[in-house]
Amino acid sequence: MTHAMLKGSNVPLEATTVRAVLRWTPGQGVPDVDASALLLGRDGRVRSDEDFVFYNQPRHPSGKVWRLGKKRVPEGLTDTIQSDLGGVEPGVGRVLLVASADGVPFDQVPALCILLYDAAVAGGEPLARFEIKPETGAETALICGELYRRGEGWKFRALGEGYSNGLRGLATDFGISVDESEVEEPRQTPPETAAQPLPPEQPTTSVPSQPAYGYPQTASPQQPAYGYPQPTSGLPAHGGPQYQPQPALAAPLDPDFRLPPQGPQFIGR
Repeated sequence: MTHAMLKGSNVPLEATTVRAVLRWTPGQGVPDVDASALLLGRDGRVRSDEDFVFYNQPRHPSGKVWRLGKKRVPEGLTDTIQSDLGGVEPGVGRVLLVASADGVPFDQVPALCILLYDAAVAGGEPLARFEIKPETGAETALICGELYRRGEGWKFRALGEGYSNGLRGLATDFGISVDESEVEEPRQTPPETAAQPLPPEQPTTSVPSQPAYGYPQTASPQQPAYGYPQPTSGLPAHGGPQYQPQPALAAPLDPDFRLPPQGPQFIGR
């Protein structure tokens, strides 16, 4: 059964590995949306910058919280954070689930919601669903919800709290020292094509640029007769001197020129 969440409500989680799916409807003028996570210590702040899981740092060093990336589904586009709650370090008390809209206010993002799944159940119904309604519409980053410890277990709380200064402002508020170029640089894949498979690699017909082993190369595409040097500036043949082209004769041969006698001569009578 899926719990329909209201802002501020919470639900206990029996699943040890949960998949938080951020979903929205793409369209003309709709910004790209990214899912992120912040792992907070008992004091409500990150322990280091490594506790920030986002598109430039998609996996936490512990390996227990990571981004699965974007996917196109019949209902729209999704971006997903998965958490192995059973393996999250004891020093982490909360995992914030965050959405950012690349500097564009969330009033331009229709049908934004977060769905929580048991990652161990393939094709199962969501454990919880929260329809996110920005309070002012000017927010460019939202804390959609949080996974938090309660005793020996974990719970999920629906939040929907917004920031007008984007992901950088939100992360800084929880103790992240953010380089502006890290957070503000554009992603490589636009949202409209993020879930599209790459085209199959086409075979190439180019010839390798390396020369045949032990033989010099010529400038002409015609291959030389085997074993003869070529009149170019290429590498010399292996183990021998480089061939030097001979200059052309200055004048044609005398037409009356004859070779000297060679051996016995036979003269007809």
